[in-house]
Amino acid sequence: MASVTMHDGAEIYYKDWGIGAPVVFLHGWPLDADAWDEQLIAVAEAGYRGVAPDRRGHGRSTQTWHGNDMDTWADDLAQLVEALGLHDITFVAHSMAGGELARYIARHGTGRVVRAVLVAAVPPLMLQTDTNPEGVPIDALDDVRQALRTDRAQFWRDFAPRFFGAGPGATEDDGGDGEDGGDAAEGTTGGSAGRFSQGLEDFFWSMAMRQGLKAAIACVKEYSETDFTEDLRRFDIPTLLIHGDGDRVVPLDATSRKAAALIPGATLTVYPGASHGLALVPGTKERFTEDLLTFLRG
Repeated sequence: MASVTMHDGAEIYYKDWGIGAPVVFLHGWPLDADAWDEQLIAVAEAGYRGVAPDRRGHGRSTQTWHGNDMDTWADDLAQLVEALGLHDITFVAHSMAGGELARYIARHGTGRVVRAVLVAAVPPLMLQTDTNPEGVPIDALDDVRQALRTDRAQFWRDFAPRFFGAGPGATEDDGGDGEDGGDAAEGTTGGSAGRFSQGLEDFFWSMAMRQGLKAAIACVKEYSETDFTEDLRRFDIPTLLIHGDGDRVVPLDATSRKAAALIPGATLTVYPGASHGLALVPGTKERFTEDLLTFLRG
């Protein structure tokens, strides 16, 4: 397997497909680089070099006890970028990885970066506070941590419909009801804004179970309680934010709407009825891939 050894000995696995200007894909929680395969193929076929690492604690990278935090992930990314000799990078970051990228830019700057895409990303702050009432309550996050400790295999089974299913922001015909993502008719769930199959749920579960339990639990605090406000102010590159208004995991109003106001010149594109897993769900993944290619060419 292709990997780069970090300063502490951790091995970071990565995919490297195609030749051309690099597009580096950063996966969300609890996924790994496999989540980006369709976009990796698309950019490689379009004349770019697609790179996608597994974050430490995830997928095929080392499951370390220490270093499951935003600063370490950002430094791992910087070391990977340097080891691969990447310049003029477009970063594409989903969910928790939006925080990883924000921290990377805050700590390492944009000297190697030309543009960024944040997809259903957590910055500036996902946690519900007095100044961020649209966020996720701490009690709900504590429930996630407890469920991971109790029976993580079943938790990921139960979580997949929330990850891929559209919620209250869904359009009338997309099948999202805000509770369970709609009926699983004919092996699919959801509607015209994004139907997902049992196979996609199984794919999600397989990635989630490759994530180490230590990382799984640590990630909950890192993605939800970290305030990236000042990190976002360090962005000085063209930035596209994409978020579904049916996202049942990362609330649009608490995150991307506020991030777009903090990043100079950022563009926010809202997909009606799209879920948190919009880059994987048929009906939205095609639009996302085309929007990404348009942004790369623009």
